[in-house]
Formats: sequence, C-alpha cells, structure tokens
Amino acid sequence: MATFSKQSFNASLYAAARPTYPRTLFTTILAYHEKSVGLPGSKTGWEHALDLGCGTGQATAELLRPVDEQGPGFARVTGIEPGEKMIGQAKTFAASLGERGEALSFVQGPAEDLAFLTDRSVDLVVSAQAAHWFDWPRLWPELSRVLRPAGTVALWIYSDFRLPEYPQLTPIIAEYMQGTDPKMSLGPHWEPGRKILVNHLLDIAPPSQGWDSLERVFFTGEYYPTLPGQHLAPILSKQTTWGGGLLGYIRTFSSLHRYQEANPEDDLATRFLRALMDGAGVPMTDEGLARQVEVEWPMALVLVRKGLDE
Repeated sequence: MATFSKQSFNASLYAAARPTYPRTLFTTILAYHEKSVGLPGSKTGWEHALDLGCGTGQATAELLRPVDEQGPGFARVTGIEPGEKMIGQAKTFAASLGERGEALSFVQGPAEDLAFLTDRSVDLVVSAQAAHWFDWPRLWPELSRVLRPAGTVALWIYSDFRLPEYPQLTPIIAEYMQGTDPKMSLGPHWEPGRKILVNHLLDIAPPSQGWDSLERVFFTGEYYPTLPGQHLAPILSKQTTWGGGLLGYIRTFSSLHRYQEANPEDDLATRFLRALMDGAGVPMTDEGLARQVEVEWPMALVLVRKGLDE
C-alpha cells in the first residue's frame, strides 16, 4: 500500500478508472449489521462507521444514511487513509456531495493506528480493496477497542479482472498479473500483501477470543470453483472501452507504478493491452481501441461480529 502514498501516484486517475461497488454489496453488509443491532445486549447502532484504507472515498459515502431515510445507513462516516493525495481526492469528492458530504470526515494515517477514536465509539468497520495490506496482529486489538459490543466488520476485495466475452484471455491475464518474469509480468512487483488478495482473504481470520465466527461470501460465479462456501454471480462488472477505461484501469496498479519507476522507458501496460486485443481479435486501431468490452471482477466478502461483553 506504500505505493499509493507516494507523491508521484495519480489519485484522480485512480478514482476515475477503478470500478465502483454496486449497491447490492452494501445491502448485504448493512443487512448483516442490522442483525447485530437487534441482538439482545447489543450496544451497536447506526451512529458511526469507519472505512479503513478509504482511498478516494467512494465506498465511504455509500455507508451514509439515505437522504430519504428509506433504508439503513450511518449518521456519520470516517475514512482513514495513509496516502496524502488519496485523502485530498476523498475530501474533494465529499465536498461535491454538498450538505450530505458534511457527514464524512477523513483522517490521514495507517489503519492500525486508531488513537484518534475513543473506546467503543464505532458501530461498523469496513475496508474496500485494502484489507490485504494491513498488519492484522496490530489491527485486531484496535478494532476490539473501538467497536461497540456486537459491532461488525466487513472486508471485501476484488481479484484479477476477467473479460467474460473472451475466456481464452484468462491465461494471459493470469500471467501478466501473477507471473514470475520481472520484464513481462507484474508478479514480482506486487507488495507482499497481494498474496492475501489473490487467496480471496482466506488468510484473514479474527482472534480466537472476543469475536464470533466469521462469514464468507464469494461473488465469483463460475470463477474460482474451489473456493469454499456459496458462490454467487459476479456483481462487480463494467462496460468500458479497450483503450480508454480498460487501459486506464490497468495503469492504476501499484505494481505497475513500481515497475515504471524501475523501467521508465517501457510501457508495459500498452504491451499487455496489445496482447489482450490480439488474443481477442480486436484491431489496435482507433476504432478498435474505442470498442466496448465488458470487464468482471470476482469478489470476496468477509463479515464478522465483535462478541457481546459487559
């Protein structure tokens, strides 16, 4: 996650190119939290949510109470993010929401340091596409401290993208994202936490004491059939263009940023896009680059509840 904190990282490009999360995801999370609110002895409610590694703030805003008060949501939401440029983009996004954005606040810092929060002051903690970067032995005690009894945690990631119209491209994508050749693949250039994402958060489990059993939901469809538990259809997809949206998305990878720092003369992203378009039979012309293509991202969601205590 250190790459996103660098001054050279383009936060506005990141915000524009990354996929946004469908409302179905938040409905699932809020329904889980609503059960926590209804537990006998629960001290949690709908006052304060916390977004760890909030990036540019899109997921943070989705947790707010609906304007029409129809449906659950939180009175205020705090995002924490180590990247200065990301925080700046998040504040700009909040300002664009007008009065609604006033219920959002952002703190620059690591997820593992929540000293700015008092004990038992948070009802729900989420993390979107960031949980694989955290130091969990440090973070779990902080979450235990700041969450109210029966407070909930929701973590989700999306893994390597897929092009459902062109299943023959999956091996090319896998080699580019996870291969071992440092000149042809991003594999050697990811930070260590990427392995947790590739494994769909199966490596993350709560401490044995003080937490209820977690639930895992995989929005993977027919992708990754060996993952345990229920597999639902992918809910994260986007219609975009080959040369605009897809290339823009590829350019947001932290590993590519690190590759380009070491190899400033080599445009690996364009080489990869060319390989994909050749494999799909789409010409590398202006017309071909502007052609629409559907992108899917398999997702993993982890839900866990803090135990009830005194």
